[in-house]
Amino acid sequence: MANNLKKAILGIKVGMTQIYTEEGKAIPVTVVEAGPCTVLQKKKVETDGYEAIQVGFYNLKENLANKPIKGHYKKANVKPLRYIREFRVNNVDDYEIGQEFNVGIFEEGDIIDVTGTSKGKGFAGSVKRHNFSRGLMGHGSRYHRGTGSLGAKGPARVFKGKKLPGRMGRERVTVQCLKVVKVYSDRNLILVKGAIPGPNKGLVIIRNSVKA
Repeated sequence: MANNLKKAILGIKVGMTQIYTEEGKAIPVTVVEAGPCTVLQKKKVETDGYEAIQVGFYNLKENLANKPIKGHYKKANVKPLRYIREFRVNNVDDYEIGQEFNVGIFEEGDIIDVTGTSKGKGFAGSVKRHNFSRGLMGHGSRYHRGTGSLGAKGPARVFKGKKLPGRMGRERVTVQCLKVVKVYSDRNLILVKGAIPGPNKGLVIIRNSVKA
């Protein structure tokens, strides 16, 4: 990829394992199947107000794609892909529609940020969702894991932003400053030190770290 674009690629989380260093130290790693990604469209300031490339990833059965999607891929002269995302660039003319790039853009030791969708936990109470303290657990307490007071008496309403029970998880999460441990370009695999967001088979975006 061109130098003006920070390294970025789409991937599928495979799972976690561990590898050993030459000194025998175990390192927990997350295995990600990353790329190859294909450039589908170029966004320009004149037509779209910004510059970016649209990339596709992960093969999709043709019978699962509707006609508009098939037309979009046909215009780029590529087969249907499951995921489409955009990456900002400084000059879209450095890229060609149909161009592919793989996990080889990363190297061992690179510091990256990984973005994914966290695991859904369903409906959760305030103790689990917001780390509230519970009440006394004695039988006479009659208050154990309740939410507690909701607001002042005067307004007679609950203020916006009040931490209450509700749906937990399935949110966009970014973990920063992770380290690339191994890159297997021939197998489209990248090993990232530590855990990354989301369940196995979930989509993740790997980029150069903004803090590194």
